[in-house]
Amino acid sequence: MTVLILTCDEDVTADMVVVHLNASGVPVVRLDPADLTGSVALSGEFAHGSFHGHLSSGGRLVSIGGLRSVWVRRPGAPAARAPGASAWLTEESSQALYGMLRGCGARWMNHPDAARRARHKPWQLRLAQQCGLPVPATLITTFPQAAREFAERYPDLVVKPVSGAHPQDPPRAVPTSRVSPEADFTAVAHGPTLLQRRIAKRADIRLTAVGDRLLAARKTTAPGADSGGPDEIDVRFAASDEPWRPADVPPRVAEAVHAYLRGARLAYGAFDFAEDADGTWWFLESNQSGQFGFVEVDTGQPIARTIAAWLARPGTGEAAHTDGAPTTTAC
Repeated sequence: MTVLILTCDEDVTADMVVVHLNASGVPVVRLDPADLTGSVALSGEFAHGSFHGHLSSGGRLVSIGGLRSVWVRRPGAPAARAPGASAWLTEESSQALYGMLRGCGARWMNHPDAARRARHKPWQLRLAQQCGLPVPATLITTFPQAAREFAERYPDLVVKPVSGAHPQDPPRAVPTSRVSPEADFTAVAHGPTLLQRRIAKRADIRLTAVGDRLLAARKTTAPGADSGGPDEIDVRFAASDEPWRPADVPPRVAEAVHAYLRGARLAYGAFDFAEDADGTWWFLESNQSGQFGFVEVDTGQPIARTIAAWLARPGTGEAAHTDGAPTTTAC
């Protein structure tokens, strides 16, 4: 049975996993839905109470019924590179591709429905609270007065986007930045703004969850760096020679993260925490398709191999969202 990887050509993180799948002799087909109607083709027949579907990519043909797992990594919009690309063609192609795949017996990392819901940061924050993860006081608002009152209660604040990357071509990352409590919050009325109590951190934590396996890494914050400008607040932009190092996951955090994954119906998640002076891990966000290559390079942790092993396991034989996790959303 075959592993299907949906991602863009430039995804070197996926390359790391493909190496392990090839080494173990597991058949792999990798394609970008953006290439549909070009180098990627599909066909599905519903007749006599049965379904027979196929995908073709780069001359390789794979049966949809013969998929053991589907890894939705960083796929492009379906048919985005087609000669007659349009919003209508993208919707038609998306309905065809993902509609067929949803009915197969493959295991998903992650199921598109679960992944779409898990992208919403407000939903993440609420689920994290319910699962017992500490969450910094957060306000998302378009009311200037609410922002002013929040700043009075929590004068040490950061501001960050609600959705993540800015939708440019290519997307531009928007850094988490400090904001003064005396700031003019009038502009909040023009778009939802996320304000959050700043955690005076001694380290950043990246926890990569693959099924039941939790692999955590820790990057120590340089003395005084966390009190500097925007580039020092956001670990993605901080100038630091400090590498990521393997870290043990506190049992209480591990229990809460597993509960989060069950509630979100995810098989994979990249969790970001801020560790304070008392050693508390404060939940910041979870990316359902987050990068892991930079952590593996620094720490040597076998993240790619762990993902490959998860993908290589046999399918369930029925449509499923996750690795057999409970479907309840309660924590």
